[in-house]
Amino acid sequence: MKLLILYYSLFGHVHAMAEAVAEGAREVPGVEVILRRVPETLPDEVLEKVGATGPQKKFAHIPICTPRELAEADAVIIGTPTRFGNMCGQMRQFFDATGGIWKAGALVGKAGSVFTSTATQHGGQESTILSVHTTLLHHGMVIVGLPYTFEAQSRVDVMTGCSPYGASTIAGNDGSRMPGPTELEGARFQGRHVAQIAVKLTRT
Repeated sequence: MKLLILYYSLFGHVHAMAEAVAEGAREVPGVEVILRRVPETLPDEVLEKVGATGPQKKFAHIPICTPRELAEADAVIIGTPTRFGNMCGQMRQFFDATGGIWKAGALVGKAGSVFTSTATQHGGQESTILSVHTTLLHHGMVIVGLPYTFEAQSRVDVMTGCSPYGASTIAGNDGSRMPGPTELEGARFQGRHVAQIAVKLTRT
């Protein structure tokens, strides 16, 4: 069973979450985890000005995804930072090029899930995930979230991301805060949970 983790990361927050999602998914027997990025659309000079060139070198080895790889997967987990409460433009542009696999029904009945990163606690974590759900539903996917059996998402003693919609992290306005233990554990839980459901779906 092939589980594709498809993400975009500018400063490394979503990349760190993607690695945790992959760790969780690999715990499920029989699951092959594939990590892929969507193409960058910002020019190099812009990446350099915002200070993203250095962080992006850490995950430059992750291959760029093609729509064909998306269609070949048995389950897909999407990771995107928020852009004004929506998925980022890079992820939107990738999905805008998936009309062919939509027409073929290549993702119908497959598990789909989403995780995200925002600057603040109320910076659009839930709406960003829901914005991706809309696209996945148009592709006919079975939406999988982060259930409350991941009890740490109910914590109120520390600032943390994660909700029943999916794992999430808070980067801070200056991007200095990397995913914390609870957020990474939520990502691992989500990866494992999606993989378990996807295995069941592929056996039906």
